[in-house]
Order: sequence, then C-alpha cells, then structure tokens
Amino acid sequence: MIHTTILSWVTFIYFAAFVFYLFRMILGREFWGKAATGAALAGLAFQSVALALRWRASYDLGFGHAPLSNFYESLIFFAWTIVLLYLLIERRLKNRSIGVFVLPVAFLIMAYASIAPGMNQRIEPLIPALQSNWLTSHVLTCFMGYAAFTVAFALGVMYFVKKTAGPEPGLFIRLLPSEFQIDELMYSCAALGFIFLTLGIVTGSVWAHYAWGSYWSWDPKETWSLITWLIYAVMLHTRLVRGWRGRRMAVMAMVGFGCMLFTYLGVNLLPSLHSYMT
Repeated sequence: MIHTTILSWVTFIYFAAFVFYLFRMILGREFWGKAATGAALAGLAFQSVALALRWRASYDLGFGHAPLSNFYESLIFFAWTIVLLYLLIERRLKNRSIGVFVLPVAFLIMAYASIAPGMNQRIEPLIPALQSNWLTSHVLTCFMGYAAFTVAFALGVMYFVKKTAGPEPGLFIRLLPSEFQIDELMYSCAALGFIFLTLGIVTGSVWAHYAWGSYWSWDPKETWSLITWLIYAVMLHTRLVRGWRGRRMAVMAMVGFGCMLFTYLGVNLLPSLHSYMT
C-alpha cells in the first residue's frame, strides 16, 4: 500500500537528516543545519500523511481504527512522537546540535519496523479488548512519555560527550549547549515524560477495568511500567530534594531509558495481556 511505501522513504529521510545534522556539527556550516531541519520536517510531514492514509485505509476495510493497534504501528508512532518533540525543542532553543543524538534513534526505530523479520505490517481488525476509545488516549500519552524519555536519554549521552572533551575541544564539542543547559533540558524532558507516563498508567488502568474488569492485575507490562515510573520519580525527587545534577542525572536518564525500552520491547517476550503488541 502507498502508506507503507511512504513510511519506507521516511526511514531514509530521517537518516539523511541525521547525516546533515552531523555535517553541520563537523563542518560548522549552518547550511547543513538548515538542510537537516528541513529533512526532519519533511520526514515528519510525510510520516503524518502516511499515518492518516493508514487510518483511512482501515475504514475502507470496514473496521476503522487509529493506527496504534499492533507492534508495527506502535513503532511508527513512537518514531513520529520522537521527531515531533525534538523539532519543538529545536524551535524553542534555536540549537540544532541535539539532532545528532536524537535522529539516529528515530531512524533505527523506523528501520526496524521496515525490515525486522516477521513484522506484521497489515491492517487488521482490533481484538475485542482493544475496541475502546481509551486505546487512543492510553497509547498517545504513553508514547509521548516514551519520546520525552528518549530525548532525555540523548541529552544524557550528549552530557557525557561534552564532559569528556579535553581542554581544547573541537568545533563539534563547542557547538553543543553548555553542561548546565544540557542538564536543565534533560530534567525538563524527564519531568515531561513522567507526567505523560503517569497519564498513560491512569488511562491504561481505566481501560483495563473496561476490558478485563480490573484496574490493576500485575501483568508484566503493568509491573514494568510501574518500575519505569518509579525510576523517573526517584530521578525527579533526588533533583528537587538532594540537588542531583550533571553526571548523576545523566546516568539516571540512561537507566530510565533502558527500563523504558524493556517495558516497551522486552516485556513482549513474556506471557502478558499485552501480547497483542507482538
């Protein structure tokens, strides 16, 4: 279908955006920065069109629903939220250097969705448990949280790159924000992700009660979502109460991201009420 073809091209557009961001960092020419932002915006626009076409195609097949119901669609939407959030941050900060660390994640997610063996790219009717308006609100809030955690992780990597630079850093390092700016933005992204994940857990609980008659059943996905929530709660708490900054916050952002990835990907290998994601 045409939306699948568009999404395949979006994968290459995001890769091109990453390369342009990298050229801008290495060469220091703003031409490449503008090209990178343009490519990222084009990729986001084409991806939005593809998602809309996929949504419309589901109605043409007679069982219309938002393209958020299986593993393939969740990967595509995850990449979309990451790029959207990053571009909003870039627009606000007027700094393109973060794209070098964020766009590779979106590209890898799109590439995995396109080439992973056994990936089901078909549009199929929803199983009974998913036939609820809570599906959209739950998935939307969760993945907005995941996107914010991904950007916080990228900022954590950026912090260590900046921190390990020698006394005479090259142009690549000098174009990065200051350690203070990276730390503040990392905290803001973690806080934003925490808010969205909290909303995701709440909407998921309501949805679980609607679908299975229980707000919480200690399903592996629910359990690891709670663990992820607790890690970021500790991260924010130690920042506010104990004044943690810099290296400790970067480490916490990486640990939280790893836990979030396991919640999203690893738990799917376990028996779960969320096994439809596989």
